[in-house]
Amino acid sequence: MSDTQNKRAYGDGDASFQTAGGEAGIKTLVDAFYHAMATLPQAQHIRQMHDDDLTESNDKLFRFLCGWLGGPKLYREKYGSIAIPRAHAHLDIGLEERDAWLACMAEALKTQDYPEDFKAYLMEALMFPADRCRNR
Repeated sequence: MSDTQNKRAYGDGDASFQTAGGEAGIKTLVDAFYHAMATLPQAQHIRQMHDDDLTESNDKLFRFLCGWLGGPKLYREKYGSIAIPRAHAHLDIGLEERDAWLACMAEALKTQDYPEDFKAYLMEALMFPADRCRNR
């Protein structure tokens, strides 16, 4: 990473995408996220909301995060535009489910070699899309 990228604020251009390790780093994060969902007791009810085969869910989250973090718009390329509330409207999502999802992400971030301030930034920033998934 160049000195210019190091000095950019997270959320500025592709600074977050680069800090996350690009596509490879985000793929690793998403894999750790779904591992956390499968193993954290407080996440079992949200794991049950997913298909047994997590291939598509994993791909969608990976592609969403790439674009959301300022990288290539991979979700749009494959699935079209995303409206987070509409994409989750078929699920019963309240505060408990939102918080379980965020707990999975927090657990996944523990396994990543990201700067601590970036981990904190991500958790704060992810509250917005996580909250937009709520429908009750």
